[in-house]
Amino acid sequence: MRPTVHDIAAAAGVSLATVDRVLNQRPGVRLVTREKVEEAIRQIGYIRDVAAANLAKGRVYPLVFIVPTGDNSFMHGLRSEVHHATLRAGMERTDIRIIEVPAFDVPALVAALDALQGQDIAGVALVATDAPEVRAVVDRLVSERIPVVTLVSDLTDSTRHHYAGIDNIAAGRTAARLLGRFLGGREGDLTVLAGSMLVRDHRERLQGFSAVMAAEFPKLRLLPVLEGRDDPERTKSLVSKVLFENKDIIGIYSLGAGNRGLIAALRAVRPARELTVVAHELTQHTRAALIDGTIDAVLNQDAGHEVRSAIRVMKATADGQAVIADQERIRLDIFLKDNLP
Repeated sequence: MRPTVHDIAAAAGVSLATVDRVLNQRPGVRLVTREKVEEAIRQIGYIRDVAAANLAKGRVYPLVFIVPTGDNSFMHGLRSEVHHATLRAGMERTDIRIIEVPAFDVPALVAALDALQGQDIAGVALVATDAPEVRAVVDRLVSERIPVVTLVSDLTDSTRHHYAGIDNIAAGRTAARLLGRFLGGREGDLTVLAGSMLVRDHRERLQGFSAVMAAEFPKLRLLPVLEGRDDPERTKSLVSKVLFENKDIIGIYSLGAGNRGLIAALRAVRPARELTVVAHELTQHTRAALIDGTIDAVLNQDAGHEVRSAIRVMKATADGQAVIADQERIRLDIFLKDNLP
């Protein structure tokens, strides 16, 4: 039979009220008595059901999600998933607040994080821009015992508790293999489109992509990265310009999620230019582009899974509980026009 608080009280020779104070780390217990209770817990092998205790006390977890604004369809979807999570707040005992900051704006992100210091919150999840100032404020929040989870793009050199997102180096390697196989040994140039190289997920995807291309597809030459900053008009202009100036381009890898401008530029040159294109994130725009052949493959991560994972991790970390790694692993899906969900 599983040990109970009554067993602890009997073993330590104290009241149930004293056991409750020790378990919940409340004052009013002498050091010698606290040590007796803790020794009794170890001896009888008591394991506290934190979730049940919190449910009994009616605990609510105040959580904050910081997400970027802008014209990025994937981020719109991510915000939508966070909003859906607020609708489950009663059932999941959460109180979720959404803070929006401009995409790739380091000072705005730092200010939003700084404003959370000293607040009564059980966790913060953010789409991170990789900058020393962001790492510093994340480390300060962690030092205040606030659980921090990075979403989609990580801060690996920080003390954040968890990253909810795909393996971006593996995603870049996968994209390279798909594009290289699709091109079937042809020789030519490839252009790479990013939102901003300020975010780690884009840099890691480029790292993985470049490594596989150099090792296995030496006939394919990578051109300098175009940074569209998730602006459709800017992206369309950049892609149109590079396609006009370089007739040797035979493939494009869009490693970010701002694909509306890319799709517009591609449709403007087809069918005169035959281009093979691999992009990220399945949205209404990339879905339509897959169906009509403008894009050949889309690599996708499940924003809903990432948001649910972040919530589970923040709650578990706030309670001092272990995270189940297999449950929180975010998978990478590959979609062609033939297997669209």
